[in-house]
Amino acid sequence: MKRPGRLLHAVAPVATAAVFLLVTGCGSTDLPGNDAARTSGAGLLEAGPSSESEREKDDALIAELPPGLGAPDKKELAQQILATADNSTLDWRGQYDYIEDLGDGNGYTAGVIGFCTGTNDLLTLVEHYTKSRPDNGLARYLPALRQVDGSDSHEGLDPGFADAWVKEAQKADFRKAQDTERDRIYFDPAVRLAKLDGLGTLGQFIYYDAMVLHGPGTGPRGFYGLREAAMAEADIPSQGGKEKTYLDVFLDLHRKAMQYEDPHRDTTRIDTTQRKFLNDGNFDLATPLRWEMYGETFRVP
Repeated sequence: MKRPGRLLHAVAPVATAAVFLLVTGCGSTDLPGNDAARTSGAGLLEAGPSSESEREKDDALIAELPPGLGAPDKKELAQQILATADNSTLDWRGQYDYIEDLGDGNGYTAGVIGFCTGTNDLLTLVEHYTKSRPDNGLARYLPALRQVDGSDSHEGLDPGFADAWVKEAQKADFRKAQDTERDRIYFDPAVRLAKLDGLGTLGQFIYYDAMVLHGPGTGPRGFYGLREAAMAEADIPSQGGKEKTYLDVFLDLHRKAMQYEDPHRDTTRIDTTQRKFLNDGNFDLATPLRWEMYGETFRVP
């Protein structure tokens, strides 16, 4: 099964110090307003230069915390779990050359994290890659990628783009570029915020999965919107709340967002995976680990 049922999402800014970056993925349906921004551990929106001092404090706090999901073995585990949800395999490194139109309104979905031609993140990936490798096999499609951004169109991409993607993915530089964009847009912001919220390794993964699936939007079905809704129902651990209580609420909202457009959508990535880890009290994602995804059992020793 290839990346089942991703939801379309729109562009949402994420604040890094004084700079806002427009980033998207194949995630939520949100159309956030101009006040969209990265929310801090206290639940406040960061904006512009006034957030620099707060970010420095956050950096100092994070530096004193355990690596959590950022530890090499845990990050590897995170990619494996995500790959079982997206591609029914533990072999996440085998997905760099993946490309397919899932008919979900996002155009082509491709690569190690499911970059999409319709949601800006694939375009951003190719633009960044082309700056360092201007002679790459995807550069000639940049005008077409800019034209189809925000739609499901293949105009200017067919024929040829899919084959060019597969060929380029055989190169180590392009695989590295995919990893870099995955971390910049999805992994690093999710893990950072989870740590500021007082969440352990499991909570950091839950945030990462939601960020990938719903995108960094601030509306009701974007990642930041889901977090704000969860915080309205339960305190985050860094504010004195119980980790399991908060994560139970967050997973409930995550699940509802998944089924917003399709009430029958498979939610085993939550029900028999993340919820199982949570109910088992495995907040550190300690191995050996066993979970079920779409009826198939996966194990990591």
